[in-house]
Amino acid sequence: MTERRPLGMPFESWIDRQIREAEERGEFDDLPGKGKPLPDRNEATDEMWWIKQKLKSENLSMPLPPTLALRKEAEQALADALGARTEAEARRIVEEINARIREAIRTGLPGPPLNLMPYDVERVVSDWRRAR
Repeated sequence: MTERRPLGMPFESWIDRQIREAEERGEFDDLPGKGKPLPDRNEATDEMWWIKQKLKSENLSMPLPPTLALRKEAEQALADALGARTEAEARRIVEEINARIREAIRTGLPGPPLNLMPYDVERVVSDWRRAR
């Protein structure tokens, strides 16, 4: 499509002509998805649809705000502590996440309210023992 728009020809007519000529040459005949519905048509009203589609196609996940990411890490740490092989390992996991929680409370993190307090290490270890 190196051809320039002729002077005096409306821009829209020039584009329409190029599309019509390409159709006549069969340049649109073997496009992927021909005859199939457009994917995610219902998401067109979502302003972030294209970001979500890109993340999905690249097999990425949407980054969480720091407070929500810490909450998620804390839940995972608690599960890891309860599934630890030794009591010392369970203690270490809880103490590490507690240090991160205390730091976040002290300095503040962007995002929704943290609403998270450090775990009671002895209670988690007690739950760990009961599970054994």
